[in-house]
Amino acid sequence: MTQTTESINTTAEALGPHEELDARLAAARLGGSEKQRRKQVEAGKMLVRDRLALLFDDGWSFEDGLLARYDEGLPGDAVVTCVGKVDGRDVVVIANDYTVKAGTWGKRTFEKIIRAQELADSTGVPIVYLFDSAGARIDEQFESFAGRRAWGNIFYNQVQYSGRVPQVCALFGPSPAGSAYVPALCDLTIMVRGHATAYLGSPRLAQMVTGEDVTLEEMGGAEMHSTVSGLSDVLVDDDEEAISAIRVWLSYLPSNWQQEPPMTEPVDPSDGRSIKDIVPEVESEVFDIHELIDALVDDSTFFPYKDLFAPELVTGFARINGRSVGLVANQPTVKGGVIFPDSSDKAARFIWICNAFNIPILFLVDIAGYMIGSAVERQGIIRHGAKMIFAVSEARVPRITVLLRKAYGGGYLAMSGAPMQPDALIALPTAKPALMGPDAAVNGIHFNRIQAIEDPDERAAFIAEKQAEYADGIDVFKIANENAVEAVVPANELRAELTARLALYVRRDRTAPARRNGVTPV
Repeated sequence: MTQTTESINTTAEALGPHEELDARLAAARLGGSEKQRRKQVEAGKMLVRDRLALLFDDGWSFEDGLLARYDEGLPGDAVVTCVGKVDGRDVVVIANDYTVKAGTWGKRTFEKIIRAQELADSTGVPIVYLFDSAGARIDEQFESFAGRRAWGNIFYNQVQYSGRVPQVCALFGPSPAGSAYVPALCDLTIMVRGHATAYLGSPRLAQMVTGEDVTLEEMGGAEMHSTVSGLSDVLVDDDEEAISAIRVWLSYLPSNWQQEPPMTEPVDPSDGRSIKDIVPEVESEVFDIHELIDALVDDSTFFPYKDLFAPELVTGFARINGRSVGLVANQPTVKGGVIFPDSSDKAARFIWICNAFNIPILFLVDIAGYMIGSAVERQGIIRHGAKMIFAVSEARVPRITVLLRKAYGGGYLAMSGAPMQPDALIALPTAKPALMGPDAAVNGIHFNRIQAIEDPDERAAFIAEKQAEYADGIDVFKIANENAVEAVVPANELRAELTARLALYVRRDRTAPARRNGVTPV
């Protein structure tokens, strides 16, 4: 946008008020200068209004603050705040325009953002943040930082509205310093590979303060945040894929916490092996939980959450007979599906999202327990594991737990075992719930006797004999006889069983215990 105040005044003298408005609106919608727009496109990124056009069904309904700071050559103060429809439902969008002063936050930017947030909460519609910003403007800090109406209101509002309306953030470019908390406070964060970054301090600042020599990608790149830190929930290759992910994710959620998730037409699962054929009868045989999920849910509806972070636990949304469900499943192909500190955090956050927005949760259990050892103890496995148990116990949405095979110890509880009061505990014929597995149990029960056997072959034979005896005692029919499960279901009838139970359980009351808040383990 190359107009100056002088040229605007000259235009005003030549045009009537209606013509002048048309000229200003057209110029403001272009955003920054032609040079900056071209630079954005050449970098492999879409212009902000092209992103919006891709997000909305058919254009946006209205936009606020388009002419803010227009006279200063900063149209919209580098942010677009508007309302449009996604799959026929209203959403509020807050989108940085990187072509205007690198999308930085100024004295009017935060006003527009918090006003848009307030609009979303008051009308009960989701908030979509399309972030591509170099952060707050240092030269405007005294007008925007320290007061009660300031940049920090953005984060305050995110917390107030958390669990009331869905909040999703796509990072197309940088999100440094304080602005990095926007994605961290959202329900879902999407990052574009090779473009998106988020960090509290830049590599230059880190080098100056700590002496660390690190690249921007290593410091806060999309792949790092998707695989190591866990800030990013979905990693995509380009802007178009990011927008598509937003639309798909929103399709599973209601517009706000007081509504039910939208239903779709039921679709049969994808073609492939049956669940009976997928789940091995022998505990030591490994299977891919993704194959079982595909055999259980409506075809092509699984949307993974943090699939690159702590992959020993699989979480994500899907549909069963057209109904939205959240899946929490152990993955035997990665670290045996054992729960680690990161996977505990991942599960807890996903469960909280489901509980906030009325999405039933399905637990698929094949778990040997929590990881043990000095390394994970130092990482706080007890604290993190308690967080997962807290989230499970706190959830008031329908919960159904399916015991696929082993379900041992604390891992059984964390995966919504019977003492955690799920709506139903269902077992396949291959289920083997127990306090611990045969190896650990035999070692604990017979340790002294094992140590007393000097001959290695005799010792090995004794251990094998006792393990076989213990394994024979772990029998799904014994727990069914004790009425410890709601049902033992033939594997190939599992989908039908879940469909019927979900249709009923979603009708029950979900009132939480009366209290201000629980004290969540951290």
